[in-house]
Amino acid sequence: MRKPVIAGNWKMYKTLAEAKDFVEQLKEKQVDSNKIETVICAPALFLNSLVQVAKDSFISIGAQTMHEEKEGAFTGEVSGNQLQDLGVQYVVIGHSERRQYFNETDESVNKKVKAAFENNLTPIICVGETLEQREQNETESIVSTQVMAALEGLSEENVKNSIIAYEPIWAIGTGKTATADDANDVCQAIRETVLDGFGEEVSSSVRIQYGGSVKPENIEELLSKEHIDGALVGGASLQVDSFVKLLEAGQNA
Repeated sequence: MRKPVIAGNWKMYKTLAEAKDFVEQLKEKQVDSNKIETVICAPALFLNSLVQVAKDSFISIGAQTMHEEKEGAFTGEVSGNQLQDLGVQYVVIGHSERRQYFNETDESVNKKVKAAFENNLTPIICVGETLEQREQNETESIVSTQVMAALEGLSEENVKNSIIAYEPIWAIGTGKTATADDANDVCQAIRETVLDGFGEEVSSSVRIQYGGSVKPENIEELLSKEHIDGALVGGASLQVDSFVKLLEAGQNA
């Protein structure tokens, strides 16, 4: 049985005070960590403080990106080694906004995934197609290519411990959401891609999230699907009440 994981991606929102207040409020909620994994992926500036605030709670803290190198002359970047040192446990890799605005490629995503595991970080690997690619019926081939590129050279154990987030680019921040059936179909294609590359045990273990305008109104239907094991959430993760509703749905999935 795969434990659902709900990860909030705050992107470039909140001040430090707002971020700490959010985690303090969330800590007071009744969430069963045996049934659901809870992750907050915050701006890098806040990670150290939030790790301390979330200590000994059901909340894990994640980063939104990282550099593939341990150290070096990379102004403004953050390494996996530095994240691990802070107590960060997760890191989002290859988000479509990183690919679009910061020139991330399948190759750089693969390097970052490997670096994440070298530093005991769980990567949340993002894949997804554009609206044009979807309209040309290229969704499964695009997503499968991205998945195999991201996982190239990894051990079976590392792949089992990865989280893959299917985020159709056309649904991110647009209010549009893939239907639960469509999302499940693509998540199934991802699982079959992992099956082809790494075998049954790995494919049945790896967790696959859906992301793209996830909100309390649609989370239950999404999580009811066989191949959807959680959600990577943007806007609905910025308010405690709406995020808690997502967690409650995950506990009952």
